[in-house]
Amino acid sequence: VFSLSRITDSLRHYDGLPGHHKQLIPDFLKHMETVQSCVEQNSRIIKLITQDAEHIFENQQNMSNAGEEEPDSKSTLPRLSDMEKVKSTLKQFVRDWSDQGQHERAVCYDPVIAEVVKRFPADNCETSQVNILVPGAGLGRLAFEFARRGYSCQGNEFSLFMLFSSNFVLNKCKEVNCHTLYPWVHQWTNNVRNADQTAAITFPDVDTSEIPEDASFSMAAGDFLEVYQDPETFDCVATVFFIDTAHNIIAYVEKIYEILKTGGYWVNLGPLLYHYADMPNEVSIELAWEDVRNVIEKIGFVFEMEKLNVKSTYTQNTHSMLTYTYDSVIACRLGQRARLKRYLSPVHSGSVDMTSVHSGPVDMTYPT
Repeated sequence: VFSLSRITDSLRHYDGLPGHHKQLIPDFLKHMETVQSCVEQNSRIIKLITQDAEHIFENQQNMSNAGEEEPDSKSTLPRLSDMEKVKSTLKQFVRDWSDQGQHERAVCYDPVIAEVVKRFPADNCETSQVNILVPGAGLGRLAFEFARRGYSCQGNEFSLFMLFSSNFVLNKCKEVNCHTLYPWVHQWTNNVRNADQTAAITFPDVDTSEIPEDASFSMAAGDFLEVYQDPETFDCVATVFFIDTAHNIIAYVEKIYEILKTGGYWVNLGPLLYHYADMPNEVSIELAWEDVRNVIEKIGFVFEMEKLNVKSTYTQNTHSMLTYTYDSVIACRLGQRARLKRYLSPVHSGSVDMTSVHSGPVDMTYPT
């Protein structure tokens, strides 16, 4: 309804044009028909994603809204903020699970993976015994890549929009490129060609069942600061475009240090956009990188590597006339204090059981 109403608005504006102006854009109505067809296909995918979504969590009796606000029961239409989240989630399919997102993944994920593999090489350790946490896992591709390499990995995600979608990809998509989406159909401006707005992607670009027998892979729903309460749980924490989602970034650094085992690593990639900056009624501590770096060291991490100005993008429409590029930071950090820990950073609850899912679904849990 939301997307179709936008098409209706465009048609109404078109109807208000003088006749000789309409003659100058003869393909407009045909394009609107194509846009509507794309919207309807997206709607079909969304229905598949949300089908039985209330049952995705193993411990669903504990499931609330995983941090999302309760919708107004009297409202029959979704809130604008929710629709923006849906549109954002559709773009995540490009980044995480399509051929078109390969370059973005190479820039944002591959450096993190390389740092982890360098410190936990398969020829020098039992990878299935290496526990990796990926907070802000989104649609789960980075966590999947670790599990695919034989590591035991858990993704953590706050947004139900992301969790429903990652569950669909990881547990419901049985073939490579079995579904089609139109991620840019809601982008009405900065299009070079009409076809750019209605460009399709197929997903997933890989077989999501490609997990080694002895590895484990799971997803946990909830606030990162609340979900993980047990200290020294993980050998590695990998964060990509995540730490700036905090109200208080210092709390994130403290939590990561707390849950790392002795000798554990933190690998981070991303900018400092600060999601809550200038948002009414929201707490937001916005520190410069030099301050964040000092905080990281004072809490107990030692930098093993660091690189600034790493060009990176996030759900970028490469055909758009408007693009954003981040000068991210990549670094590797090692924790010390009485026990040694590391921090690796490329650009940018009790504990949850991690069970093997190589021959079954990816466990989706909502921690108590």
